[in-house]
Amino acid sequence: MGRARAKTRKAVSASTKSAAGEAKATPPSIASLVEKAQSLIVQCDYELAKRFVHRVLEREPNHAEAKDMLGVVQLETGELDEARITFESLLSSNPAASTPPPPSAHLYLAQLNDDPHMALKHYQAAVDILMAQLKGKERAVASVSTDDDDETELKQNIVRALIGMVEIWMDPSYDLCFDPAAEKVCEDLLNMALQTDPGNTEALQAFASVRLSQQRPDDAKTCLEKAWTAWKDLELDDPRLPPIPTRLALVKLFLELSLFTPALLVLQGVMATDDQEVEAWYLEGWCFFLMAEQAQENGGKLDELSWEELARDARDCLETCKMLHINQEHPDKPLLEHVQELIAKLEDLEIQTSLEDGVDDEEDSWEDIDGSEDEDEDIEMS
Repeated sequence: MGRARAKTRKAVSASTKSAAGEAKATPPSIASLVEKAQSLIVQCDYELAKRFVHRVLEREPNHAEAKDMLGVVQLETGELDEARITFESLLSSNPAASTPPPPSAHLYLAQLNDDPHMALKHYQAAVDILMAQLKGKERAVASVSTDDDDETELKQNIVRALIGMVEIWMDPSYDLCFDPAAEKVCEDLLNMALQTDPGNTEALQAFASVRLSQQRPDDAKTCLEKAWTAWKDLELDDPRLPPIPTRLALVKLFLELSLFTPALLVLQGVMATDDQEVEAWYLEGWCFFLMAEQAQENGGKLDELSWEELARDARDCLETCKMLHINQEHPDKPLLEHVQELIAKLEDLEIQTSLEDGVDDEEDSWEDIDGSEDEDEDIEMS
């Protein structure tokens, strides 16, 4: 009986090893490799993500999603020429490319291209593909399986592509901005954006920028008021809240129009989400600096705050910005240069930081800006 049990154990052991060997020999599915690469990109682990992408491409060399992810990884790791080649390989002009190409390939190539005319062609190609996808979604609107989130994302991508085209037309470094047709082209593109996604915050902000360039500040204010009103009362964790870069772009436009109170309120929300955001600290410092200048021009006070108090708030924000910029090795060098220039001006005015002055005004900066709850609900943009 003993020998029989030994044979049984050996048979079971051999069977287990065989099954384990078969399981080990089975490669992971393409879908699982793609999913893993996507999650690694989200985690900013680009090197490991690239390894998973390459495993997909070894098995399916023309896998469009894998190529798209490879291009993204190459962009994030500074391999711009390689990224350009990768995205170009996805276009229909390439015999081995998927058809139709993913719109993201055109969007990335538009941003990588130094030739404004080529960039516009890529943006237009992306818009055409996205519009076709959107029409397909709209035709399927009666279907229970229709995904509203997908449709919303399509509309947002169309709007961003159209805004990208507007920015090229308005860029003073290109000859296009001197074209007599430039103004009408920008108007048409932005009207298309708002027809695609009515009330889109980014489109309204872009319209405000165009109105400012046309010396129409009142119309610009109207656009910004519509853009801000759409989300200013949302909670900080509401998914409908625009991304931080969009909100910071709104702040810049507010500052161009000397709308300091709404600018500071938007920045307050940004910093509540991320108090390490370099550009937010810069814009808050710049805002307080402009308020201090206006206070000096208006007899020394603005909203019951002296120009010295506002200047000290500016110094505090700018010093914080400078520290974060250096610690994070932030790539925006002109921003740091402007921060240092503003700090030097404040030094000349003998304005020190709150700590150097021995002033503890951690809450004072917002006390007069926030006002009461009733005032907070309806800020006049004037």
